[in-house]
Formats: sequence, structure tokens, C-alpha cells
Amino acid sequence: MPFCAGCGTQVEGKFCPKCGAVVGAAAGAAPPPGAGAPPPVAGAAPMTDNVAGALCYVLGFITGVIFLVLAPYNQNKSVRFHAFQSIFFSVAWIAGSIILSILLGILFGILHMWFIASSIHLLYSLACLLVWLYLMITTYQGKTPVLPIIGSIAKQQA
Repeated sequence: MPFCAGCGTQVEGKFCPKCGAVVGAAAGAAPPPGAGAPPPVAGAAPMTDNVAGALCYVLGFITGVIFLVLAPYNQNKSVRFHAFQSIFFSVAWIAGSIILSILLGILFGILHMWFIASSIHLLYSLACLLVWLYLMITTYQGKTPVLPIIGSIAKQQA
């Protein structure tokens, strides 16, 4: 197999997959027009900060962790902030739901007020859902929503 004269990469065709140089061309010879670099691959460009930040919130802590691991985004301070805020908000939502369920279970066990207990839990879930939607939409619009306690912790981590 031939090797690229420019970067030393093993090549299986006319063009080097790493640098795009023409393989087999004489040294110093100009490549034919249009043969300099391979055509761009669809989807190869990284997402903008607002799209990546909004996607951090889509599946809660799962997408937050994914964007903290992905190479071009884990160095971006804005995307890291949204990923951490997504993780912390998801954990707070789940922990709050568990605590509220325990407290409302006790309330139901003592007072047998299932309608009030389920209404309170429904309002809590609706409020969390609205905050989640707010975070996604405003981040997509290019703004940076900062939650009161969670946002400051996320800024420190980012």
C-alpha cells in the first residue's frame, strides 16, 4: 500500500484520507484542479453552541453526560455549563419527586386525602416540566438561563 508523502498515512486510493493530498503525484507537481481536499462530509461540522446546549436538556442527565464526553463539546465552556445544569436539574427533579412521594404517602396514610396528595405531586411534576421546557427553549434561542442554586453550582463545574 502506498503512503502519503505529506503526512505518512497509509492510503487506499488517490487521495490521503487524513490531509487530502494526491497520492502518487510527483513531488513539487501541482495537483489537478479540484483535487486538493476531499469533499466535505455531511454532518461533519460541529453543532452551534445553542443547539448543543439545548440538546443537553433533552434526556436530562443522560444527554448532559453525553455532551460532557463528546470531544468538540467538552472543551466548550457554554456547552459544559448547560450539560452540568441539565445533570443537576435532573437529579434535583428526581430527588424532589422521591421526597415528595414519601411525604405525600405519609399524608395519605394519616389523613386519607389521596386527591390532595396526588394533586400536589401533579403540580410539582408540571412545574418541573415547565422549567425543563423553559431551559431547552431559551438555550436554543441563544440565551443562557441560570437556575437559582443549580446554575451557580453548574458555573463552578464548567
